[in-house]
Amino acid sequence: MSIATALVRASFLVNAVYAETAREYGITAQQGQLMCVLMPRPYGMADLGAMLGLAKSSLTGLVDRTAQRGLVRREPDPEDGRAVRVALTEQGTELVDAFYAETCRRVELLPSGLAPGDRDAMALLLSRVVTDNDVPVVFMDADEAPPRTARR
Repeated sequence: MSIATALVRASFLVNAVYAETAREYGITAQQGQLMCVLMPRPYGMADLGAMLGLAKSSLTGLVDRTAQRGLVRREPDPEDGRAVRVALTEQGTELVDAFYAETCRRVELLPSGLAPGDRDAMALLLSRVVTDNDVPVVFMDADEAPPRTARR
Protein backbone atom coordinates (compact mmCIF):
# COMPACT_ATOMS: atom_id res chain seq x y z
CA MET A 1 0.00 0.00 0.00
CA SER A 2 1.35 3.43 -0.89
CA ILE A 3 1.74 6.16 1.75
CA ALA A 4 -1.11 8.12 0.15
CA THR A 5 -3.45 5.14 0.26
CA ALA A 6 -2.45 4.29 3.82
CA LEU A 7 -2.95 7.87 5.06
CA VAL A 8 -6.33 8.28 3.34
CA ARG A 9 -7.57 4.93 4.63
CA ALA A 10 -6.27 5.71 8.13
CA SER A 11 -8.12 9.02 7.98
CA PHE A 12 -11.35 7.22 7.10
CA LEU A 13 -10.75 4.77 9.92
CA VAL A 14 -10.26 7.50 12.52
CA ASN A 15 -13.23 9.47 11.16
CA ALA A 16 -15.43 6.38 11.45
CA VAL A 17 -14.43 5.93 15.11
CA TYR A 18 -15.05 9.63 15.74
CA ALA A 19 -18.50 9.49 14.07
CA GLU A 20 -19.51 6.31 15.91
CA THR A 21 -18.50 7.73 19.27
CA ALA A 22 -20.30 11.01 18.52
CA ARG A 23 -23.51 9.14 17.65
CA GLU A 24 -23.33 7.28 20.95
CA TYR A 25 -23.07 10.62 22.78
CA GLY A 26 -26.01 12.05 20.85
CA ILE A 27 -24.01 14.59 18.87
CA THR A 28 -22.72 14.85 15.33
CA ALA A 29 -19.05 14.33 14.51
CA GLN A 30 -18.80 18.05 13.65
CA GLN A 31 -20.28 19.01 17.01
CA GLY A 32 -17.72 16.75 18.65
CA GLN A 33 -14.92 18.40 16.69
CA LEU A 34 -16.18 21.85 17.62
CA MET A 35 -16.34 21.00 21.31
CA CYS A 36 -12.90 19.33 21.29
CA VAL A 37 -11.44 22.49 19.75
CA LEU A 38 -13.08 24.55 22.51
CA MET A 39 -11.70 22.38 25.34
CA PRO A 40 -8.67 24.59 26.07
CA ARG A 41 -10.46 27.95 25.68
CA PRO A 42 -13.13 29.90 23.83
CA TYR A 43 -12.40 30.97 20.25
CA GLY A 44 -13.69 33.63 17.91
CA MET A 45 -15.72 32.60 14.89
CA ALA A 46 -12.96 33.42 12.40
CA ASP A 47 -10.44 31.26 14.27
CA LEU A 48 -12.95 28.41 14.56
CA GLY A 49 -13.73 28.58 10.85
CA ALA A 50 -10.03 28.38 9.99
CA MET A 51 -9.35 25.53 12.42
CA LEU A 52 -12.34 23.46 11.31
CA GLY A 53 -12.06 24.36 7.63
CA LEU A 54 -15.63 25.65 7.48
CA ALA A 55 -17.17 28.56 5.60
CA LYS A 56 -18.79 31.25 7.75
CA SER A 57 -22.35 30.09 7.00
CA SER A 58 -21.54 26.45 7.76
CA LEU A 59 -19.81 27.39 11.02
CA THR A 60 -22.70 29.64 12.04
CA GLY A 61 -25.16 26.77 11.51
CA LEU A 62 -22.94 24.36 13.45
CA VAL A 63 -22.58 26.78 16.38
CA ASP A 64 -26.34 27.54 16.29
CA ARG A 65 -27.27 23.84 16.42
CA THR A 66 -24.75 23.12 19.17
CA ALA A 67 -25.90 26.16 21.18
CA GLN A 68 -29.55 25.05 20.83
CA ARG A 69 -28.51 21.82 22.56
CA GLY A 70 -27.03 23.87 25.42
CA LEU A 71 -23.48 22.66 24.74
CA VAL A 72 -21.85 25.94 23.66
CA ARG A 73 -22.68 29.61 23.99
CA ARG A 74 -21.67 32.83 22.33
CA GLU A 75 -20.06 35.43 24.58
CA PRO A 76 -18.62 38.90 23.95
CA ASP A 77 -14.99 38.96 22.87
CA PRO A 78 -13.14 40.99 25.53
CA GLU A 79 -10.61 42.17 22.93
CA ASP A 80 -13.11 43.22 20.25
CA GLY A 81 -16.50 44.58 21.27
CA ARG A 82 -17.95 43.84 17.81
CA ALA A 83 -16.99 40.15 17.87
CA VAL A 84 -18.15 37.10 19.77
CA ARG A 85 -16.37 34.03 21.01
CA VAL A 86 -17.79 30.55 21.32
CA ALA A 87 -17.32 28.78 24.66
CA LEU A 88 -18.37 25.49 26.16
CA THR A 89 -21.23 25.53 28.64
CA GLU A 90 -21.14 23.47 31.82
CA GLN A 91 -23.22 20.79 30.07
CA GLY A 92 -20.90 20.96 27.04
CA THR A 93 -17.83 20.61 29.24
CA GLU A 94 -19.23 17.49 30.88
CA LEU A 95 -20.21 15.94 27.57
CA VAL A 96 -16.96 16.73 25.77
CA ASP A 97 -14.88 15.38 28.66
CA ALA A 98 -16.60 12.00 28.33
CA PHE A 99 -16.66 12.10 24.52
CA TYR A 100 -12.98 13.04 24.33
CA ALA A 101 -11.90 10.29 26.74
CA GLU A 102 -13.90 7.64 24.90
CA THR A 103 -12.71 8.79 21.48
CA CYS A 104 -9.08 8.68 22.69
CA ARG A 105 -9.60 5.20 24.12
CA ARG A 106 -11.06 3.88 20.86
CA VAL A 107 -8.48 5.50 18.58
CA GLU A 108 -5.67 4.18 20.79
CA LEU A 109 -7.00 0.67 20.13
CA LEU A 110 -6.66 0.99 16.35
CA PRO A 111 -2.94 0.14 16.22
CA SER A 112 -3.19 -2.40 19.06
CA GLY A 113 -1.76 -5.12 16.83
CA LEU A 114 1.55 -3.28 16.58
CA ALA A 115 4.49 -3.87 18.88
CA PRO A 116 5.17 -1.00 21.31
CA GLY A 117 8.24 0.10 19.37
CA ASP A 118 6.26 0.18 16.12
CA ARG A 119 3.51 2.21 17.80
CA ASP A 120 6.13 4.69 19.05
CA ALA A 121 7.70 4.92 15.58
CA MET A 122 4.27 5.42 14.00
CA ALA A 123 3.43 8.21 16.48
CA LEU A 124 6.76 9.93 15.84
CA LEU A 125 6.39 9.81 12.05
CA LEU A 126 2.76 10.94 12.05
CA SER A 127 3.66 13.74 14.47
CA ARG A 128 6.27 14.95 12.01
CA VAL A 129 3.75 14.91 9.14
CA VAL A 130 1.25 16.88 11.24
CA THR A 131 3.87 19.37 12.44
CA ASP A 132 5.42 19.84 8.99
CA ASN A 133 1.98 20.65 7.58
CA ASP A 134 0.93 23.09 10.33
CA VAL A 135 -2.24 21.18 11.19
CA PRO A 136 -4.31 23.21 13.66
CA VAL A 137 -4.78 21.79 17.15
CA VAL A 138 -8.21 20.23 16.70
CA PHE A 139 -7.49 17.34 19.04
CA MET A 140 -4.94 17.16 21.84
CA ASP A 141 -2.95 14.42 23.46
CA ALA A 142 -4.55 13.39 26.73
CA ASP A 143 -1.62 14.92 28.64
CA GLU A 144 -2.16 18.25 26.82
CA ALA A 145 -5.80 18.56 27.85
CA PRO A 146 -6.38 21.38 30.34
CA PRO A 147 -7.74 20.70 33.80
CA ARG A 148 -11.50 20.59 33.43
CA THR A 149 -13.52 23.34 34.95
CA ALA A 150 -16.78 24.67 33.62
CA ARG A 151 -16.53 28.05 31.92
CA ARG A 152 -19.06 30.67 32.90
